[in-house]
Amino acid sequence: MPRKVLQVIESAYRCTIEEQDDPVVWITHAMKGAGANVHLLLRGNAVNYAVKGQAVAEVNFGTRHQRQAPRIDDDIASLCAKSVDVYVVEDDVAERGIERSELVSGIRTIPRSGIARLFGEYDQVWHW
Repeated sequence: MPRKVLQVIESAYRCTIEEQDDPVVWITHAMKGAGANVHLLLRGNAVNYAVKGQAVAEVNFGTRHQRQAPRIDDDIASLCAKSVDVYVVEDDVAERGIERSELVSGIRTIPRSGIARLFGEYDQVWHW
């Protein structure tokens, strides 16, 4: 039986200009596709990843045009659809003024005080 892994993302929007996605979200998709029992916890600024309907305009650097804007909310929704448990820390969501109704479907909320208990449910916790 594969180990149960929880990936924790706290720092948001790393590499999203040049890569069009967050590397940890991407690797979570790839690992799930390869049969890993992997799940995701979004905390700190990364809870913004779970807000549906985000729109990012294209970015121009001189003559270079980045037209493939990140769609992190779609990536998160896709993980939920693949039976990946995606958690957000509800305290972090509230601190950023995000309403529960703004989160993509399938997101699970936990209080900050429940993080240690959640960690205990996993064989490995990878913090990025």
